[in-house]
Amino acid sequence: MNQAILSEKEALVSQITSQFENSSSAVVCEYRGLSVAEITELRRALRAEDVDLKVYKNTMVQRAVDNLGLNELDEALKGPNAIAFSSDATAPARVLSKFAKTHDKLIIKSGLVEGKVVGLDTLKELASLPNHDGMLSMFLSVLQAPVSAFARVVKAVADAKEDGSFTVQETKAEEAPVAEAAPEEAAPAAEEAKEA
Repeated sequence: MNQAILSEKEALVSQITSQFENSSSAVVCEYRGLSVAEITELRRALRAEDVDLKVYKNTMVQRAVDNLGLNELDEALKGPNAIAFSSDATAPARVLSKFAKTHDKLIIKSGLVEGKVVGLDTLKELASLPNHDGMLSMFLSVLQAPVSAFARVVKAVADAKEDGSFTVQETKAEEAPVAEAAPEEAAPAAEEAKEA
């Protein structure tokens, strides 16, 4: 084999390896049967979510995943495959799943999320999650709920004071019960112990 070709292949394997390492998620899918227009539509949808769709020879991808110790992906690397890489853990699974609902020729096979190989079930669960901005807004709404509830109570108390319908009832503090003295029977027993 020509040294130049070998160098090119090694460089390509190194590039694929670094893409897997630098991505939060990567999803392997089969695109056999999709038209050029459908693939263009898919690429456009993925690009909108900052997902990069790449098509490599399976042998080059297998060498890259072997370098990373991800041999579980070897089974998915058969047939005409494309790999969607993203820094967002949910974006590739979400976009590909949505596209596959209307294009049955797109088959999602397997994936890699945060360095671990995952199956189709996990990818379906990830597809149901919102994107990063959606998760942040959900988290913020959870944080704001107690604060806004407290603010509503304070406002209600302030409004009631203005109306004059708010009164504070004074309650008398009950006296704490006094500790009872020790029973008198304990004293004679102590005296008997002294005498003995």
